[in-house]
Amino acid sequence: MTVETGRPTSPASSAESQSPQSQPQPQSESRPEPRAPEPPPAEAVESSPQGLRLLGRTALGRAGRAALLATGRPPVPDAIEPIVQAHRRHHPQADLALLSRAYRTAEASHRGQKRKSGEPFITHPLAVTMILAQLGAETTTLVASLLHDTVEDTEVTLDQVSAAFGPEVAYLVDGVTKLEKVDFGAAAEAETFRKMLVATGDDVRVMVIKLADRLHNMRTIRHMKPASQARIAKVTRDVLIPLAERLGIQVVKTELEDIVFATLHPEEYARTRVQIAAQEAAQDALLTPFADALRRQLAESGVTAEVTARPRHCVSVHRALLRRGQPPADRPCPADLARLLVVVEEQADCYAVLGELHTCWTPLPGEFKDFVAAPKFNLYQSLHTAVSVDGEVVEVLVRTPRMHQVAEFGVVALGSPHAGGTQQPAGEQAGRDELDGTDPARPGWLRRLLEWQQETPDPDAFWSTLTADLSDDREITAVTEEGATLVLPAGASCVDAAYQMGEEIGHRCIGARVNGRLVALATLLVDGDVLGVLTEPGGGPGAPEPSGPSPQWLEFAHTPVARLAIERWLAGHPAAALPEVTAGAAQAAAPAVHAPAERLPSARAHSGHGRLVIAPGHPGAAVRLARCCTPVPPDRVTGFQIRGGSIAVHRTDCPTGERMRGAGRGPVQLDWAPGAGAVPAGGPTAPFRVTLQAEALNRPGLLADLTAAMSATGLDIVSAVVEPPQQLRVRHTYTVELPGAATLPVVMRAMLRVSGVYDVRRPGLEAPRPPRLRPHGRSTGNAGDPAPAPVRPSKGIRDRSAALRAVEGLPE
Repeated sequence: MTVETGRPTSPASSAESQSPQSQPQPQSESRPEPRAPEPPPAEAVESSPQGLRLLGRTALGRAGRAALLATGRPPVPDAIEPIVQAHRRHHPQADLALLSRAYRTAEASHRGQKRKSGEPFITHPLAVTMILAQLGAETTTLVASLLHDTVEDTEVTLDQVSAAFGPEVAYLVDGVTKLEKVDFGAAAEAETFRKMLVATGDDVRVMVIKLADRLHNMRTIRHMKPASQARIAKVTRDVLIPLAERLGIQVVKTELEDIVFATLHPEEYARTRVQIAAQEAAQDALLTPFADALRRQLAESGVTAEVTARPRHCVSVHRALLRRGQPPADRPCPADLARLLVVVEEQADCYAVLGELHTCWTPLPGEFKDFVAAPKFNLYQSLHTAVSVDGEVVEVLVRTPRMHQVAEFGVVALGSPHAGGTQQPAGEQAGRDELDGTDPARPGWLRRLLEWQQETPDPDAFWSTLTADLSDDREITAVTEEGATLVLPAGASCVDAAYQMGEEIGHRCIGARVNGRLVALATLLVDGDVLGVLTEPGGGPGAPEPSGPSPQWLEFAHTPVARLAIERWLAGHPAAALPEVTAGAAQAAAPAVHAPAERLPSARAHSGHGRLVIAPGHPGAAVRLARCCTPVPPDRVTGFQIRGGSIAVHRTDCPTGERMRGAGRGPVQLDWAPGAGAVPAGGPTAPFRVTLQAEALNRPGLLADLTAAMSATGLDIVSAVVEPPQQLRVRHTYTVELPGAATLPVVMRAMLRVSGVYDVRRPGLEAPRPPRLRPHGRSTGNAGDPAPAPVRPSKGIRDRSAALRAVEGLPE
């Protein structure tokens, strides 16, 4: 495997070891401690001229060794001394012997290997471990980080790691070990991330180690070729930065963002850095007096708080400029460069600080956000507000020390769920809210990701779905009418929520109710919505198969869980995947209504009817009536073969059929079976779904009269849409299910008899034109008779007659 690059160290780098962005001064190998020479006998010391001086040195050496033995801590290699110091700040009782043994194993395994920068390879695991130590990771994570490249790049096996350091360390090392391109080819990177995510589902520390590994590689990316730099930076931007955001590790996320920004957009990065430097003085002039005034105000109110200015990183400043619509050449405002951070002792003090801020300064409407009462999906908690100071807007964050620790270090600050009590940070159990219900070892977003990744065996599909799922880090919370909580990505629709509640519920969904009002399934949910999912009857063992989703659902299904479930259903039900071309805006406005699949005529066989359609040359083929044009006997029909060997029946004037014919798909000659449209005398019927449009003069009670007249004929009304009136005329569109094709003329006559209705037609059906009237010849009438006036038949009567003739099969 290609060894990634390293960064040369210098004496100045030791000063960086106090921040998470730094790395230790590496040593190429650990050297054994030099043995001290044996002290001379006491008599010789006393008799020599320098006896007093030698005696002092000897006594000092003995005292030093005695003090070292009194501590009970064995010496550690010099190379990991900075790591040990950073680790002890978080875990004073850490097992340093295990850490020393892991370093010696890693140093011996990587001895002789070089990075592309020319440094010894051991500098990389040392730097990764230093990052994790500064984040506060426990000892097991540091041991695994020292060994994380041994199995991948050396002769050390996973069994050897497990035997020497235990199965827990071996699992972490295996989780971050890349898959070889020799075995997986171009899919190696996607499958490596899949393997890593699955391992993260069991132990989140796998992803924490990977993020620290990528952070050090991005710090030293300048040693790579330009093409490799761009490729690595894009993967970091699309996958690893969103994962760092979801794990709440902000110190890693912000540094990765800046390095990626500098790598992919060096000119914009340099310009932003210059703008930041030019506004530092103005930033201090604005925030320093405001911080002092706030500090005094809080002291007078009896609130103990630490008030500091928190600078934004480069990408955050760049986004602030873009968000305000400023061109890149404009200077940022001082408030764009930093925010004020207020850290208080207790959670109640957060709201006390908020009250003082809004009392003494003018708050900006819409800028207050309470992430204390409702934490973000990555467990982030703070109060956000903005106030006006000397005409400038200043953002203020208020949090407790524990909230600040979690906001900076994310899941690392929560402690390892697998570690023992000696490894937990002090006060961890007391600081965690038992009613929170969050699981830092397996967050909700990770649980959903692990669910859908099992349904995408194709590496390319997995990679594209992963990057799309991680592209937006915002989430919303909706509550079902039964009281259950649904956490969904921003932009999720009612369909996404239905499938989040279960695949069976999603397949049986026929509508939704949001905040007590019926809405379309395409409606987007917002934070705090109360959702009710309406499902068709059924479910459970022995229940009929649900009607299933419509292909149009894919247009407003955004979550991978919903999209994969819909695609899987459509692949298993080819007839349901037929394009549904609506006959006008009326049917398109009601996407939530679907009839049960078992009620749609499959034309295979109906009791008492035989086959509905005869397809010469295709004996035994399943024939489906298309929903786009709703053919009914005696319509002229044609067919097209679809997936699964079925034949879709369309009217000859159907736009969908015309497109299929234009795409080169040969039509199949069809004809209605004798008696296919007759209504049987008793027994089960063969329903036909038909769309009818009624043109009428608008009047009160028209809708009630029409639906009553239609229901009296024995049909079922599936949907009804009324368009806005225009020039006193109105159009009603109904989708109905007929007990038989012979019922269609009866229904149309009943609708025409309703007062005000002057036309009833089926959308898309070309009504035949009446014969052109010939001019009247000169007749031999009585002298003085007036000439006959030209006859202009009513448009409504003409269309009505033509429509009825077409459905009754009468000659034109």
